[in-house]
Amino acid sequence: MSEETTAESSSGGTSDRSDPAPASPVPSDAPKSAPEGEQRTGATEQDGPISESDALRSLTEGSASDDADRSEARKAGAIADLIAQRLNADASGTRIGTLALFNDTVSFGGGFHAGGGRRDRSAHPGSGSVLPLGAGELADHTDLFVAPEGYDAALTTLCERRLLVLTGPFGSGREATAVNLLAESLALGGGDGGGACHRLLDPLSVLVPEWEPPIKDSGYLIAVEDGAAGARDFATLPRRLPAVVAALRAHGCHLVLTGGQDLAVAVRGDSAESVAVHALEPVDPVVILERRVLGHGGPPEARTELRAMLDSGGVVATLREMPAARHAARLAADISAGRDVAAAAAALRDPSDQVRTWFDRHRNPEAVAFALAAAVLEESGYLTVAEAAVKLRAALAMPEPAPPDVRFRDRLGDEQQWIRLDADGFGPARVRFRSPILGQVVLVYAWTGLDGWREPLLSWLRGLLDHGDLEVRARAAVAAGILAWADHHYAVHRFLTTWAASTSWPLRQAAVTALGVAGSRDDSAEAVWELLHGWARGGSSARQRRLAGTAANTAGGLLGREAPARAVAVLHDALDRDDDWGTLPSVAWGGVHLVHQGRAGELLDAYLDWSEPQDLSPMVVKSLSAFLFATGQPYEPTADGPVEGLSGVPLLLSGLPAHEEAVAELWARALARRPMQETALLALRDWIDVYAARGGRPTLEALNRLLWDISRKRGSHRDRLLWWLDKWARDRESPSPNAALLHAALVRTR
Repeated sequence: MSEETTAESSSGGTSDRSDPAPASPVPSDAPKSAPEGEQRTGATEQDGPISESDALRSLTEGSASDDADRSEARKAGAIADLIAQRLNADASGTRIGTLALFNDTVSFGGGFHAGGGRRDRSAHPGSGSVLPLGAGELADHTDLFVAPEGYDAALTTLCERRLLVLTGPFGSGREATAVNLLAESLALGGGDGGGACHRLLDPLSVLVPEWEPPIKDSGYLIAVEDGAAGARDFATLPRRLPAVVAALRAHGCHLVLTGGQDLAVAVRGDSAESVAVHALEPVDPVVILERRVLGHGGPPEARTELRAMLDSGGVVATLREMPAARHAARLAADISAGRDVAAAAAALRDPSDQVRTWFDRHRNPEAVAFALAAAVLEESGYLTVAEAAVKLRAALAMPEPAPPDVRFRDRLGDEQQWIRLDADGFGPARVRFRSPILGQVVLVYAWTGLDGWREPLLSWLRGLLDHGDLEVRARAAVAAGILAWADHHYAVHRFLTTWAASTSWPLRQAAVTALGVAGSRDDSAEAVWELLHGWARGGSSARQRRLAGTAANTAGGLLGREAPARAVAVLHDALDRDDDWGTLPSVAWGGVHLVHQGRAGELLDAYLDWSEPQDLSPMVVKSLSAFLFATGQPYEPTADGPVEGLSGVPLLLSGLPAHEEAVAELWARALARRPMQETALLALRDWIDVYAARGGRPTLEALNRLLWDISRKRGSHRDRLLWWLDKWARDRESPSPNAALLHAALVRTR
């Protein structure tokens, strides 16, 4: 066969209008275009249709496989997949928006007590500000008490110093520990007075000059309200300490103040004698539950039976996620009363109830900012989360003349008991919620419930999309998708459409990720698909093309994997624009993403259908051009990817055995006519020289079978392949050994 043009048509097979030698081949190292539909450097977007030549030039120039923008797209997609799968699997047994199964709660006062005897509310005559703990309450605190680590040291300190500040998170058992410390210190002191434990109903009375304990030889408990406001008044305690301790010693009394992290900070004075502060170590909640159910003894088989019930009923898992002692006491009471403990554990674990309760207790910007930053950036390092939280706090609080003294890490175990820092031995500690679903519920609650904070929250989230850390940007985009669950219509008009139509590629990619997450839920999927179809069918203005491109890229992601038929329909809507070729790059990339989602079969069937006329109509050329573009995009496997493939080899080549018939037909159609023929020949040589070398002998053998399939089709396909294979094999500048092998093999097969 010569290099002269051969024209041949056939109604029964692939039509063939061939021009064997490309007029102006584009070298493989030509300048790269901007990714996925972005205008090339120096180009100006214009309203109106884009020409065929401009669109095809954008595709043939291509872009590097390690392009930073494409890398971001892959990583954002992987994170979106992971979070969507976690949420939709409903690992916690409840779904976002459900109400707790039990609305009754157990009151624990300042710490760890769950019912018991009725409190004696008759103050001691003449005291006016004390309330003795009743026998039932004392028994509830002391009979089945599990001493935390460091308890003996705290007891020694109380006996020696007379006054102890005991700190721990709400519900940690700090009140029960305080009562036991007071009871034991009184017993060890051997006093002959009242010997009872009392609450001081006016906590600030101890700060008044000349204060004296109302009753001799007694223990006194002060429960300081959690938060900075409650603890602030005790900043003067270090200055009053000598006088208070002297009064306690003179009357044979002991005093314990219980509170949270703010109290510990408030009493750190610079006086000569510092206040004794003991931080409560957490106790295993399962041990607390077992003690309350079985007592101090019990046969071993009873303990084994109880543990089996706790495991099977999800109680152990609940207490690992919610390790407060008060939860153990609540579930122990359910078991003792014969109630369904599995249902009780599920109700306690309900994420909506947890989040609502937490926001009711914590309203200060500092606590809320860190919770939201952790919800958006969960699994990120502490410093990354803390930095984002500081920026959000600044948006939520009044302006300050100097940087605030914010120490989130110190408050994790106090205000943020649902968050932990996990150190795996490599790199910084990671911020994680104890329950995998909690972070997402926090976002939805804040978005729908904190009306005054919605605007700064969205502005802050938008700022994260410009963060220097790729993972931060990807997680922020995922968070935006979660917000869209709450009110799809509001999200579309408030921020999603603006992002999707932006001239900024990273912002459009954020919209792609957000829409993929939003559409992964059954209750919002239909609305997302309708939105994508609407964008894909838009007009030819630059803004409408960007929206269509965002729709095409979204269809090729997570949504396309789950609903490939709908994804292909969106790609068709975006591509079928007659003489407007402006959406071709985005549709071609959407097809590549769909292949990488494991949906090559559905995409190839669509390309075959759209190019069936085998003429030079726009839809045929666009379809074959998109196919050729996909053949030249190397695949980089990921650990959790939906498909397996060879690194650096296009999936349409490494996956040939599964799609050989469709791929062969599309190659034949592309090689048969201009303008695709020039691009097809360049792409075919890349398969022969570049990718077959990466894939090794099995890939070369698969390529040999493909060429044989193409050569058997009606028309000049065999002659064309033999001519080009021989030309590439004899190329003076860069002879191709693989082309020589394939030429020899094709010659032998008739």
